[in-house]
Parts: sequence; C-alpha cells; structure tokens
Amino acid sequence: MSSLTKSTPSTKPAEVVRDWYVIDAEDVVLGRMATRIATVLRGKHKVTFTPHVDTGDFVIVINAHKVKLTGNKLADKHYHRYSGYFGGLKSTNAGDVRENNPERMFQSAIKGMLPKNRLGRQMLSKLKVYGGAEHPHAAQSPKPFPTYV
Repeated sequence: MSSLTKSTPSTKPAEVVRDWYVIDAEDVVLGRMATRIATVLRGKHKVTFTPHVDTGDFVIVINAHKVKLTGNKLADKHYHRYSGYFGGLKSTNAGDVRENNPERMFQSAIKGMLPKNRLGRQMLSKLKVYGGAEHPHAAQSPKPFPTYV
C-alpha cells in the first residue's frame, strides 16, 4: 500500500450529531414530503453519511391531518391491517385514516422508503408525527425543515 492512498472515513455511532427538524404538513403532498423526510431520517443529506450507521436526524411532523393527497387517493387508496386470524383483514380508505389516525399515513409512507432491517426500525423511531399544530418537543429547539433535501 502506497503512502498516497487514503481510506474513506467511516462514521462511528458515537460520532453522530443529531438535529431536530419540524415540518408543517398543511397542504403538502404526502408522497413528496415522505421522500424528503426519509432522506433526513436516513442521514443521506449529511457528508458523514455511512450506510450501516444511523446518521439521520429527528423529524417532527405537525398538522398531519391537513396533508394533501393527489387524484382520487382519498377514496381509492386503502390501508390494510391483518389480525392474523382467518377473515381478519381490515381495510380503510385514506380519507378515513387521515381523519382518525393521520400518524399511520406517515408511518406507512416513510417506512417503505427506509431499509427493511433493525437499522430501518431505528431510523423510523426518530419520526414524530402529530395531527395538530402542537408538539411536546420544544425543549429540543427544532429547526425548520431543510429545503435543500
């Protein structure tokens, strides 16, 4: 090995610095916002991104019940849950989910964009979704969501 070759630095879990971001979901398209949130949760917006380390930041979503869906998705898109028993498949359209449990819409959309392993579940735990305009994370002094992602 020559003295001119340098290895790429790999971020260690102890070296990660996490920020808190807040985003207002009012009149924003769900899928477009979900891709940006998934990028920040994963940490791909940082120069210290390492694929096998959770380098992402915390994201707080407020006004989740006012998110916008394009086309006929309010009536045609369905969210499923299965109890594990025969005939236990329950289906709800997106309009009802947005009114009753808007956190589920965001969890479902963003979960599909993260890795399907322990690391992905750890990243998803940094997502905090609230239906109203208030959130209990004021002590973390969240910054506005970055527009450059």
